[in-house]
Amino acid sequence: MKKKLMAIAILGALAGTAQAQSVQDLQQALAQAQKAAADAQKAAQQAQEALAQIQQATVAAKEATAAQAAQAGTVSQPAGDGLVYKHDGDMVRLYGLIDLSLSTKNNADKNGDSQRDMPVAWFSGNRWGIEGEHALKGTDGLKAIFKLESEYELPTGNMDTPGVLFNRDAWLGMQSDTIGKVTLGRQNTLAREFSKIYGDPYGTAGVTLEEGGYTNNNNFKQLIFYSGSATGTRYDKGIVWKKEFGNIVAGVGYQVGGVPGDTSMGSTKSGGLAYNGGAFNVAGFYNTADVGGFTHKSYSVGGNYAFGPVRVNAGYINYKADQPLAIGNRSDKAYTLSAKFAPGGPFDYELGWQTMNAENAAVNGSGYVLNAYANTAGATKTATGKRKTWYGSVFYHYDKRTELYFALDRLNTDGTYLAAQANGFTSQNEAAVGMRFKF
Repeated sequence: MKKKLMAIAILGALAGTAQAQSVQDLQQALAQAQKAAADAQKAAQQAQEALAQIQQATVAAKEATAAQAAQAGTVSQPAGDGLVYKHDGDMVRLYGLIDLSLSTKNNADKNGDSQRDMPVAWFSGNRWGIEGEHALKGTDGLKAIFKLESEYELPTGNMDTPGVLFNRDAWLGMQSDTIGKVTLGRQNTLAREFSKIYGDPYGTAGVTLEEGGYTNNNNFKQLIFYSGSATGTRYDKGIVWKKEFGNIVAGVGYQVGGVPGDTSMGSTKSGGLAYNGGAFNVAGFYNTADVGGFTHKSYSVGGNYAFGPVRVNAGYINYKADQPLAIGNRSDKAYTLSAKFAPGGPFDYELGWQTMNAENAAVNGSGYVLNAYANTAGATKTATGKRKTWYGSVFYHYDKRTELYFALDRLNTDGTYLAAQANGFTSQNEAAVGMRFKF
């Protein structure tokens, strides 16, 4: 019995010793775990501090690069902005637009043949240009500005106007919030700038100080000639002032004739006024020019209204032209109505109608009605009738630089009015697909 009791006592002692040893081991393991957690927390803190140092170094490197670029007079070039130089109040920008059209039309010649062609672009004259500004120190934000812009024909590479490099723009001027914008040289007519917001659905909704206007390449872009001058739809030797007064935009244009002893010959005088109301915009102009010794006058009013994704444009133009006494004078009334639907996403849609109602309009030797503001001094015959056009288009915009389009139009004339584009026929259908790229 004593031996059993002694054995039990020995086993109990051993168990107690093992239990004590286990508790000690657990305490040591816990202490080691706490130390490891503290080490991990410290390592994480060191990693965060290192990351912050890297970020600071990256910012400093970017700032240093920007400072070096500024000292060198260059800046990075965002896609599509064309910005190539900026330094200490100076900015010079190289930019351009490339438009390629593939078209088909009937009555393309006097035989009534159809034609498939790569013509002069439908929507935009192909161009490249340089514009810039220079801040004048010590003034109230006054800056010197300039623009040189050249147009070419993409299918052939020819100059749009043979022998004239900067046929679109070649002007120098001054601009500030106080005086507005004053430009001198070759540039768009003032009437063109104020009628662009309703002349077709492709321009800006409001009148701006920047040049825009609209083109005259295909049948549905002929209203622009009523916004002309003694040298077409652009001034040679032009002086233009435009200024914003809040929502109001006012402008005055004058074309210097330069004829010795006659300040009127070859001159053009224009005035324009617009209200930019956001959803509702309205504008108008008065224009008069001496073309070949004969006075041409036009006035117009129009505007646009946007509701949701739809913008509707409408305008009226009245035009009168003195012509040789033997044929009498010309009187036109023109109307335009168009709409643009931009539901969001890459597509937008345009639809338009216009009519040019001419009474006693001078014709050329082929019997085609002369454009408004054309020289009528040698005319011997006239025509009376209406020129009506329906047109529509669809644009797909990949991004702000690249887009595809499909467009079509139908031209009809009546009375004795014949359009040169239709080659003696009273109707013509056109359609085109194209691509436009801006840089």
